[in-house]
Amino acid sequence: MTDTIYQQLREHLHHLKLTAVADQLAPALEHAERERPGYTQFLHDLLTHEVTAVEQRRLQGRLRFAKLPARKTLEQFDFSAQPNLDRRIVADLATLRFIEEKANLLLIGPPGVGKTMLATALGHRAVEAGYRVYYTTAADLVARTAKAAIEGRWATTMRFWNGPQLLIVDELGYLPLAADAASHFFQVISRRYEHGSIVLTTNRHIADWGAIFDDTTVAAAILDRLLHHATVLSINGDSYRMRAHRDAIASLRPAITGGEFS
Repeated sequence: MTDTIYQQLREHLHHLKLTAVADQLAPALEHAERERPGYTQFLHDLLTHEVTAVEQRRLQGRLRFAKLPARKTLEQFDFSAQPNLDRRIVADLATLRFIEEKANLLLIGPPGVGKTMLATALGHRAVEAGYRVYYTTAADLVARTAKAAIEGRWATTMRFWNGPQLLIVDELGYLPLAADAASHFFQVISRRYEHGSIVLTTNRHIADWGAIFDDTTVAAAILDRLLHHATVLSINGDSYRMRAHRDAIASLRPAITGGEFS
């Protein structure tokens, strides 16, 4: 009789899709036999497994959707290499308050100074906090909007770009955008204005954005919306890659001067 009730209970749990509870039922019952917790405590402990499993599945789903590059954390960022970067501002951004406020973040600086790392570290933190995040490069964004326009899916793709609570747009400015691409980029920025946050990285200073979009009017309209509620961080230190290259060369000098390679 007891075995029959146990099997029926497992069937009920699977029917209700409480798979984590079903998996933990046997050890939970064994523990209850030994420790004799109250009914409320037993139920709490058992359901905690299901809540944890559901949250983990949701986290993995958000991570798959976000398409973020390899995971980096803010704790891994080398502030000593960028001494002019204000840690207090980064710490405030790490609270993710700017997402709640639907504000933006612009990270400006030459290649290799950590812009993408900061952007993706904030993206990972936002995903882990439960926010819907999406990462793209500027080039991929305009390529996808152009394809959608040709295929008659403009409204659908605009809803997609407006969906994430945080949109990360990387590498703006490495390639100029033609008139149609600039118009598409403006549409994405305009749709998200005061509806969702954008973190944008660029190697071009704001004064040079007319060259990116080949149209100062479009550049001004984009900047007007991006900067209305925004934090702007300029990172002007050395490139991490160039610094690593110099360190590697420096490490070889003692061997060279000592005659090891003579």
